[in-house]
Amino acid sequence: MTPSSTILQTGRLTLRRPAPGDWPAFRDFMMSDRATFFHQQGNLGTIWRSFAAELGHWDIFGCGMWSVTQRGDDRALGLVGPWTPPDWPETEIGWMIFDPAIEGTGIATEAARAALTHAFNVLGWTTAVSYIHPDNTRSVALAEKLGAVRDPKAARPANYDDSAVWRHQAPNTDH
Repeated sequence: MTPSSTILQTGRLTLRRPAPGDWPAFRDFMMSDRATFFHQQGNLGTIWRSFAAELGHWDIFGCGMWSVTQRGDDRALGLVGPWTPPDWPETEIGWMIFDPAIEGTGIATEAARAALTHAFNVLGWTTAVSYIHPDNTRSVALAEKLGAVRDPKAARPANYDDSAVWRHQAPNTDH
């Protein structure tokens, strides 16, 4: 995998490599009821290891999920982007928005579109999926808004066997 640039810019957002200072926002989200579908809710040690994996993913693979911030404000609003642990069946674009007040503002869509474009055009991915629990209606809606379709034949990660696979198409870059 080719190393990725660490910063993406969109109209409203800066997507940057996660930093240790993002830990409190990640922890608070993962300890909340909103993180039910991540199978870690309420387990501080597992949540800490998960955050360390976000940081380490960049060091090992040269890319990873970006911390999403609004331009001019470095506060992490969520994580969006490439996720490729060695035991994942396919390359994934994942997302989580930390603050419920941000939901519905289009920030996740804007960040995920930028991440998908980067994965296909810079990282050279030929496929991308998102593993989503079918009851996570907000994430399913985002996947569909991005043009992803459910792929019932695709393999799922062993620890997410209750998830469904949403397959993304390569973004159209002819503007």
